[in-house]
Amino acid sequence: MTDTHGTTSGGDRPLAATPQVAVDAIRTPGRVGLLGTEERLAVALVLPVVIVILAVAIYPLVYAVSLSFRQVRFGVPGDWVGLENYRRLVDDPRLFEAFRNTVVFTLSTVSLEFVLGLAIALLINRAFVGRALVRAAILIPWAFPAVVSAIMWRLMFQDQIGIMDYLIRQTGLVHRPILTDETLTMIAAIFVSVWKTTPFMALLLLAGLQTIPGELYESARVDGAGAWERFRSITLPLLRPAIVVAVLFRTLDAWRVYELFAVFSDNRLESFATYIYEAVRVSELRFALGNAAAVVMFFSSMLIALVFVRFFGLRPAGGDR
Repeated sequence: MTDTHGTTSGGDRPLAATPQVAVDAIRTPGRVGLLGTEERLAVALVLPVVIVILAVAIYPLVYAVSLSFRQVRFGVPGDWVGLENYRRLVDDPRLFEAFRNTVVFTLSTVSLEFVLGLAIALLINRAFVGRALVRAAILIPWAFPAVVSAIMWRLMFQDQIGIMDYLIRQTGLVHRPILTDETLTMIAAIFVSVWKTTPFMALLLLAGLQTIPGELYESARVDGAGAWERFRSITLPLLRPAIVVAVLFRTLDAWRVYELFAVFSDNRLESFATYIYEAVRVSELRFALGNAAAVVMFFSSMLIALVFVRFFGLRPAGGDR
């Protein structure tokens, strides 16, 4: 006889393992301690990447946050001052000007680029002769480096010699040099940004359009749906993930605008990024203030991304709704 623990009645030796125990042994080969062979291999493969991320991204961020609570001179940490740098930041009128310009620029450019990019994506998604050539030509403005395009457009908006300045004056709407007026310079900067980055928006939206099955449109036509109904009921819902990604990318990119304001406006316009750069320069002796502004900019960018993820449906496939 055997007892319930799988030993003989005499207690001499254990009987053979039950079938279930054998199956479990086959399913978990090489398991030693808390981690098995596969788990140890996964940790070994991921650990170098984690170390690089910690060294390149996390450590500088933590160090920057810690510096924002100190009085820093020439990059050397000084005494602990708590929230004093942030209080000075809030009291600085230049920060509010930079923040206002950044918000206006971001909202204006992203809105215009989305409308124009969607129209272009819908157009070049159709089949027509020379479509490949048109797609390549549309991407040319996006291929220009930001500094090069800023210098090029600055020359075209230059008083007396610029073609854009001449054409706008011929309309009679403007009677003074564009680059000497802050409002006109902002409008011109928005125009230049839309010209340069609309192709990027169109490219992302075009990629989303090409994932929509054509059979859905054919079925809708058979059911009598018009062009607007097909766009509203098929294109927009299925294009939503691509729209969210494209708008998020452009929002974050516009939020950190620097080259266009610094080069095109010759520092007449101030953005969040130009404010930080001017503050952290050694000659300005405002490193602590600029560092605090950089921390604010980082966390504001993170907040923008979280808002998109939480409220606009940017979730991993198969994630909880």
